[in-house]
Amino acid sequence: MGWARLAAANASTPQEVARQLAWTRREFLRTGAGLALSSEGQENIPHLMRELIPQSAFFTQVVNRGILGHYVATASLATGVYETINNFASLPPEHPTVFEYFRKDLKRPASDAWVVAPSNGFNRIGESSHRSYGPGLGAKVILPKHLLTAATSGGGPDYEHLLRDNYETPFHTPELAGSEFELQQLGMMLKLSVDDFKAHALTLSSPDELSVYIVRQLMRQQAPSLLWITMHDIDIAHAGAYSLYIDGIRRTDRLCADLWKTIESEPEYAGKTTLFILPDFGRDADDDSGGNGFQHHRTGDALSRTTWMMALGAGVREGVVFDRPMESTDLVPTLGSMLGFSTSLAQGKPIPELL
Repeated sequence: MGWARLAAANASTPQEVARQLAWTRREFLRTGAGLALSSEGQENIPHLMRELIPQSAFFTQVVNRGILGHYVATASLATGVYETINNFASLPPEHPTVFEYFRKDLKRPASDAWVVAPSNGFNRIGESSHRSYGPGLGAKVILPKHLLTAATSGGGPDYEHLLRDNYETPFHTPELAGSEFELQQLGMMLKLSVDDFKAHALTLSSPDELSVYIVRQLMRQQAPSLLWITMHDIDIAHAGAYSLYIDGIRRTDRLCADLWKTIESEPEYAGKTTLFILPDFGRDADDDSGGNGFQHHRTGDALSRTTWMMALGAGVREGVVFDRPMESTDLVPTLGSMLGFSTSLAQGKPIPELL
């Protein structure tokens, strides 16, 4: 996000990035929630700064050492292994996902693990091709854009802003396959009529808002124990318009806070849910001649690989910052340790500060 990029503009290694970002966040926590610091860009994430970070355990140095493509990086987050699949192919992860570990080890039904993903390219994220796991053991995947296209018989001008699929390669639309939801299940699982779904979609301004709407319906109708949502609005940065990028950051900031408020207001979740928020990776440095600054993530430099993570909710210490290095693949083993299932094929390590 903008303020993080500025704070670390002169850093050349993940360690230097972490030291500079850590100072800003520690100073915020010392001065108390609700106070705005002078660092440029923090005004774009008021909900994170004033509401969520003060309640969270904040990790300043989360490094992604894998491929910096959104699908393959998210697959790596979901498996705890740096996946090497084609970022633009309709392929499942090669290693077991957290959803498969969770369901197989704890003998959970299919209705207890869900993924909501705005991009149709994520339709295979719910289960892997691993021979010991795979089909039948993964999460149900809901693609809100796919549902909206089906509900509106192909979309139309009124819904065009909700249906654009990939900002990086706008002409790439992968063939849908795997465990994506079919339209007839809209009413069965989400308790939504096609007309209500279409009408509500007209009130929304972005694909991520559509995804959060679906997440709320899932929480109220199915109350799954493991729920994963990917947000994609910020990726409009690839279009090269900084103002649209800022709009995406502000919207994501608001939606993250809205999700937490929903968690805290729903009886099935309030007081017993842990929320993790983290990017898949960063963006190129402004002064790297091989990149395009905020627009892309192709250089593999420290800024494009070093991000952050916050955890808040049940069992998490509030208002603490951890500066030590960790890897994005540590998420799955940590979830396994917290929920009591094995993640034996993951490469990451459980995060002791959360256990």
